[in-house]
Amino acid sequence: MQLQKGRPEDTKERLDKEIRVYDLLDKLGIEYYRVDHEAAFTMEACEEIDRIMGAVMCKNLFLCNRQKTDFYLLLMPGDKVFKTKELSGQLGCARLSFGEAQYMEAYLDITPGSASIMGLMNDTDNKVRLLVDEDLLKEEYFGCHPCINTSSLRMKTEDVFGKLIREMHHEMTVVSLW
Repeated sequence: MQLQKGRPEDTKERLDKEIRVYDLLDKLGIEYYRVDHEAAFTMEACEEIDRIMGAVMCKNLFLCNRQKTDFYLLLMPGDKVFKTKELSGQLGCARLSFGEAQYMEAYLDITPGSASIMGLMNDTDNKVRLLVDEDLLKEEYFGCHPCINTSSLRMKTEDVFGKLIREMHHEMTVVSLW
């Protein structure tokens, strides 16, 4: 694994949704670094990637309400434990649960294990509400997948929660998780 600046030179073996991420970042003039790696399905697998990237990858949880009418993408530090009651209370809604893969694919064009803020670029109808733990906003760099969990990106946090989410026409709700 090696930290590289920008998009891969050879994109023949890359998925279209990953290429669209690089196209969007390049269009916005957002500087990013990339590490290609084996599929990362656990936070433990992300620790080595974090070390190489010099940024902490966050947990990306796709959630929904009991009726499956409201959907959320929660970004939180990897070392925090998700407590549904705590988050539900802040949002003033009934208990949340993990959203089904079919909704994640339909709204974000990503599969379980690849959840990422970058999927919001595919949510043109704003079906998914972005929730961000306040501690992530304190970091200089932000790490995420480019809609596939065999690569990771590092960008400046201010670019992600400024230029990028504005371009994706999403607003974020800042939450405080303990």
